[in-house]
Amino acid sequence: MNRTVLVSGASIAGPALAYWLRQYGFEPTVVELAPALRGGGQAVDFRGETHFTVLERMGVLPELRRVRTEGSPIRFVDEAGRTLLHLPSDFAGGDLEVLRGDLAKVLYEHSLPGTEYVFGDTITALTETASGVRAEFRHAAPREFGLVIGADGLHSQVRRLVFGPEENHVRHLGYYVAVWELADTLGVTHGSIAHNAPGRMASVGADHRHRGRAGAMFMFASPRLDLDRRDTGQHKRLVDEAFSGMGWEVPRLLRSLDEAPELYFDSISRADVRSWSKGRVGLVGDAACGATVGGMGTGCAMVAAYVLAGELARAEGDHRAAFARYESRLRAYATGCQRGGGRVGKFLAPRTRAGARFRNGLLSRRLCMDAMIRVGKKVSGIGDLPDYAVPTEGAVG
Repeated sequence: MNRTVLVSGASIAGPALAYWLRQYGFEPTVVELAPALRGGGQAVDFRGETHFTVLERMGVLPELRRVRTEGSPIRFVDEAGRTLLHLPSDFAGGDLEVLRGDLAKVLYEHSLPGTEYVFGDTITALTETASGVRAEFRHAAPREFGLVIGADGLHSQVRRLVFGPEENHVRHLGYYVAVWELADTLGVTHGSIAHNAPGRMASVGADHRHRGRAGAMFMFASPRLDLDRRDTGQHKRLVDEAFSGMGWEVPRLLRSLDEAPELYFDSISRADVRSWSKGRVGLVGDAACGATVGGMGTGCAMVAAYVLAGELARAEGDHRAAFARYESRLRAYATGCQRGGGRVGKFLAPRTRAGARFRNGLLSRRLCMDAMIRVGKKVSGIGDLPDYAVPTEGAVG
């Protein structure tokens, strides 16, 4: 039953799901809008027993350890560059930190045997039929699949087509974030240096792969803005306006933004989807329950892909039973992870000077720091993670 599965998105959740589907004898096809696998990107992390259990069962843990970063400590400084707070690597980067692009490459390579990948295309329409879902594409001819899974991020195309407009499912959390690459003119050799003004954070961090390069991340508080997601010029102007007049190295970093060929700019938001499935279409990862920053989205997506594929196998492809058990097992866990997305802006860019002083004073105490690290590991775990047996022959239905 439902042997063929179309997965939208080839970042993290999509390849992870494709890998597990193949273990159970399904035939996944992954479609990705980008013309090739995306490289680079921000560092992502894993922490706690649940994350590591899934990575071990996938067999990817040794490779991820080989490409791990040295961690991403953060040092908050005043206008003169004097240290106000130091957050160690295990606070910001968990137990294992890798670049998103390196993780995507490892997952892609492990999922490739038996998975069809289609790059440079996207789904434009989905119509449920008596036996499956008819998918139409921007370039390829229409095809029918048993199931369709949206693993295409917070701004999911599958969710929009099947579940309704994005504004019905994505909640703005009061902040925006901008990320771009630049030359390392500040001599940042490890981790990041950050500076705060009320409701704003400007930071610059070392590039984990290329000496002499760095990455800027700016975050600012704002009500929802009327954005054209494809207008990079508009995004640069908004960042310039938000950080105008800020001290420290901000003017120099803003000049580098003018020359940056690429800019990631988005609201800090959270996906709140009432049901993660509708008919033969399901959602996984950020499309179902993601947060832009701070919601443990990568680890949660890996766990969700594992559980969704396992439940489909247990139900022998019966999507009704599998989707219901998948959501029942993961809803509370994912909601707990997501809560970090609502706190990250207030933590990194407090809206008042008093708020920043309170954060700096509290986390300068090692006991408080250790307590927060323990809380992060607790949130990342599921007490009853199932152990889905992989069949020897991998046959389903």
